[in-house]
Amino acid sequence: MPEFKIVVSDPKTGKAKTVNVKDDKAKALIGLKIGEVFDGSLIGLSGVKLKITGGSDRSGFPMLPYLQGPVKKSIILTKGIGFKPKKKGLRKRKTVRGNTIAEDTALINVVIVS
Repeated sequence: MPEFKIVVSDPKTGKAKTVNVKDDKAKALIGLKIGEVFDGSLIGLSGVKLKITGGSDRSGFPMLPYLQGPVKKSIILTKGIGFKPKKKGLRKRKTVRGNTIAEDTALINVVIVS
């Protein structure tokens, strides 16, 4: 059964809290992508809308919004999520996850939009 740790950030207060989601509630999140908005009642926060901003899998590999599907790939990065270059022009091959939530996902970052 899938189990996710969801970090809910509130931009108005600047605070974040963690919510653990299991079983049926977690199954409802599978298939959602980075950037999608869903109702907070799915995870026990009624009256709010939540937008998915990122996440990582069980091994710690980050999710990239431009990599389609729930795949794990090794790609060359020059900057951005998963790689911060120390020198200008540095490139490195890094393993990352796609933008879709799957059972391998462990952590999901969301922000309150309303």
